Amino acid sequence: MSMLSVTPSLNLLNKDQIERIHHDSLEILATTGIRVDSPKAVALFKKFSCRVENKSQVFPEKELIEWAIKKAPSSVDIYSRTGQKSFTLGPGITKEQQNQTRFGIGVTNLHYQDPITDKTTPFTLDHMEIATRLGDALEEFDVISTPGIARDLPPESADLHAGLAMMANTKKPLVLLVSESNCFEPLLEMFETLHGELNKKPFVIPYFNPITPLVINQETSDKIMATAIRGMPFIYNNYGMSGATAPITPGATLTLLNAELLAGILFSQIVKEKTPVIAGSLPAGFDMKKMMSLYTPHTMLINLGCAEMMHHYGIPHSGTSGSGPGWGPDLLAGNCFWMNHLTSIMGKVGLCPFVGGNFDSMAFSPGAVVYANEVIRMSRIFAAGFSIDNKDVPLDEIKSIGSAGNFLMAPSTGKRFREFRLESPIWESLTLDEWQEKEMPKSGKILRKYTDDLIKKALPPDDHDEIMEKGRLFITGRF
Repeated sequence: MSMLSVTPSLNLLNKDQIERIHHDSLEILATTGIRVDSPKAVALFKKFSCRVENKSQVFPEKELIEWAIKKAPSSVDIYSRTGQKSFTLGPGITKEQQNQTRFGIGVTNLHYQDPITDKTTPFTLDHMEIATRLGDALEEFDVISTPGIARDLPPESADLHAGLAMMANTKKPLVLLVSESNCFEPLLEMFETLHGELNKKPFVIPYFNPITPLVINQETSDKIMATAIRGMPFIYNNYGMSGATAPITPGATLTLLNAELLAGILFSQIVKEKTPVIAGSLPAGFDMKKMMSLYTPHTMLINLGCAEMMHHYGIPHSGTSGSGPGWGPDLLAGNCFWMNHLTSIMGKVGLCPFVGGNFDSMAFSPGAVVYANEVIRMSRIFAAGFSIDNKDVPLDEIKSIGSAGNFLMAPSTGKRFREFRLESPIWESLTLDEWQEKEMPKSGKILRKYTDDLIKKALPPDDHDEIMEKGRLFITGRF
């Protein structure tokens, strides 16, 4: 990147503040500790000389945490299903690759919102295919995260069918959330059967949550062990609600969540050294009146602070995605999208995997996904900045046109005017008169129709039928 490139950036924490959060996080782990529910996981912590009380309360020491931070890879390459490198996450990459936040649709919604009416219905396997193809068609989305839970299938096999539908309907990388714990390893085995090894060019990224505050539950530790043994990268995200599962103040929430992430990074490395882990937080507030989570400017700041802590540690980051408050592809959703996506791209956020959920991520909205795609596109243009080198500041041309002239016919205008036109693929540019002549069209209605048309045109990859047939045979053999 040229020294004469002007690019906006956003920094939250200074060096002293980072050190304070790190120090206090280590203090939490050394004095309060973290509850570990799996006896096998506790045994691993003991093997690495961690003090254990009451059979499950583990107290990691500073030196061991710092060892784990050094062992964890500082970058991870993510590939498409067909083996092409899609992107790299982590601070241990080139300057040109840094601050390129990646986005994904999702996540595990129970309902599906009709793209035209916003009416909700229970999420089904057909919706899984629709959502995956939509995410595949939208250029600004880099990954497909599990968009919903297929409620038209028995729980014991729903995750296998869902994972198969995702794999068959896109070649983009997949962020995998598994609701039924007994399905996790069979799902990885199915991917291995259909694709081969998952560690050399990983296109499947399992996603795990500990329990806040300060618990590594058995399901999470079991899944981490199954993933790390295979040499696969995984996402370790905690979810804390300030005033409920986390302290009420943003600073205390950030510190507690950071302590939990350090414990997870440590566990990944004692399971297997050099395991790639992508860590981060999904911070939220808690609405005492409605008894539900909410997203505020403060929770977005915590997200940025967490990204900076992971950058400081040299750990690839995954954070919150600006979804939740919308009722559809509306002003409520757009407000949060803009606050999250623009600040993420300008900050140090690595991955925003869960875009498109409304009503506290209960309903998957195709319209919201399409609108977010436009927000991401605009945010990336903004964050790209501009140049002030000689070819971009033509002093001779300015001199020749002089005072009171115009640049309509200037050589640089004729050569480059197309670069600076900002045309939306969704909405045409209208004057007031044109808008009135068209009987005052509503922007939301246009967005909904555009989304519906995009869904109808979105086709599966050419190997869709082959993958579905082989996958169904695998599932039939299991159930």
